[in-house]
Amino acid sequence: MRRWFLSVVLLQLVRTSLGQFPRPCANRDGLRTKECCPAWAGDGSACGALSGRGFCAQVEVSEEPHGPQYPHSGIDDRERWPLAFFNRTCRCAGNYGGFGCGECRFGYRGANCGEYRESVRRNVLSMSAAEQRKFTSYLNLAKNTVSRDYVIATATRAEMGADGENPMFSDINTYDLFVWMHYYVSRDAFLGGPGNVWRDIDFAHESAAFLPWHRIYLLHWENEIRKLTGDLSFTIPYWDWRDAEACEVCTDALMGGRSPMDPNLLSPASVFSSWKVICTQPEEYNSREALCNGTGEGPLLRNPGNHDTNRTQRLPTTADVDFTVGLSEYETGPMDRSANMSFRNVIEGFASPSSGVAMSGRSTMHNGLHVFMNGSMSNVQGSANDPIFLLHHAFIDSIFERWLRAHQPARTTYPRANAPIGHNDGYYMVPFLPLFRNGDYFLSNKALGFEYSYLLDPGQRFLQEFLTPYLEQAQLIWPWLLGAAVLGAAVAALFAALVIVGRRKWKCSQRKTRRPSYRERQPLLQSSSEEGSSSYQTTL
Repeated sequence: MRRWFLSVVLLQLVRTSLGQFPRPCANRDGLRTKECCPAWAGDGSACGALSGRGFCAQVEVSEEPHGPQYPHSGIDDRERWPLAFFNRTCRCAGNYGGFGCGECRFGYRGANCGEYRESVRRNVLSMSAAEQRKFTSYLNLAKNTVSRDYVIATATRAEMGADGENPMFSDINTYDLFVWMHYYVSRDAFLGGPGNVWRDIDFAHESAAFLPWHRIYLLHWENEIRKLTGDLSFTIPYWDWRDAEACEVCTDALMGGRSPMDPNLLSPASVFSSWKVICTQPEEYNSREALCNGTGEGPLLRNPGNHDTNRTQRLPTTADVDFTVGLSEYETGPMDRSANMSFRNVIEGFASPSSGVAMSGRSTMHNGLHVFMNGSMSNVQGSANDPIFLLHHAFIDSIFERWLRAHQPARTTYPRANAPIGHNDGYYMVPFLPLFRNGDYFLSNKALGFEYSYLLDPGQRFLQEFLTPYLEQAQLIWPWLLGAAVLGAAVAALFAALVIVGRRKWKCSQRKTRRPSYRERQPLLQSSSEEGSSSYQTTL
């Protein structure tokens, strides 16, 4: 059993993964050729072409104009992503996915990716203590395991040389990989010279791609944890913070309580108290015109509730969420933080959840919870350092799902042009490889293989939340269960045979002991019949 389990885990670890700067492409040859089409281990061909999994194709980026918020061109590696690094990547067929087409699309499993499987994200506060411990242990494992398949860029493309003669990439652990990605997508643009930056740029916030980008981000997270642990049923739980008056998940048993020695630190009893944060010093990076290189910068900070109450007065309420979901327009006006009556702008927290009107100097909804945490979570570029980030964004994504189901918007609802840079429908999400267009993920999670427990009807909730996990575990160990059943049946049959044989031998010995002479046999039978045959009953 143990050998079989280890083989399953190892199989998951060696599979190709998704994400930022695939290790096979982050080298001089990859930069020189501008091609990222790794060979699939299954047949040795680029993108698994010989097996029909995919093929190496030219990247075609959208040429639709973006808005005036970013007036520059050709100075930032993230413009027209991913052309600064690669202009040929794998294009996967059918349900295949991954940067080398060696995986399955979200929601699909199996050797040929033909099995659709829906997973359920659950309320972290309704999970058992054992389930909560497993979740935090998985995060800690990710924090202490170097990513097998990804590296991060520690310099701009220009610094790496025209032909990639000076590739500058670095290893990073699986948890910090995603912290770095969130930093990279939201960092300021370097205009040339120390401190000369353009701040009004963000490829994942303050416009239409905010929700699709974070949806893909969470799906990648789940995918990496599943491969790291071999737990194919893993999902990111959510924290339903509606009407909460404090940080309900800030306990030592879960996300970490407050340190009795310093209210800005986590309790020493928390599994996260020893963590080091990365990418939390944007002004220093700007002054040096350098990228965050993933070096640890100090402890995780959090002091929930002791924030600027003029900016965020309280945590969001049920009424706030209901009003937000009721807004019919996804984007309006300039499609940025000044948009009025925009579902995206209200849920992101730049507009009032009671009037829909944009506000200056106030943070509500999504932004409000970040401010409330009053620490690492309050810095946009470094906010993913805090594991509460995952619980928070899982719930934000569930509200997005509610809105999609309520309004069933057409693809044309998503802005095709003139949104801030990086947010148009056809723009590829920075910095993901394989490539995902924003508009492709402006759709219900049903197509992506996940669901939220509180959005299920009672019968589905019981099946998915309580019964399915046990069935999935049984499926994982079915060879052992089958072997145990066969062995049990054999043992039972042998035992029954021994009982039958033993019984027959015993009965025979009893007859021999009681057998009379021939002349006595008839009177004894008569006597037994007349007197009720007590000895017969005893024998029986």
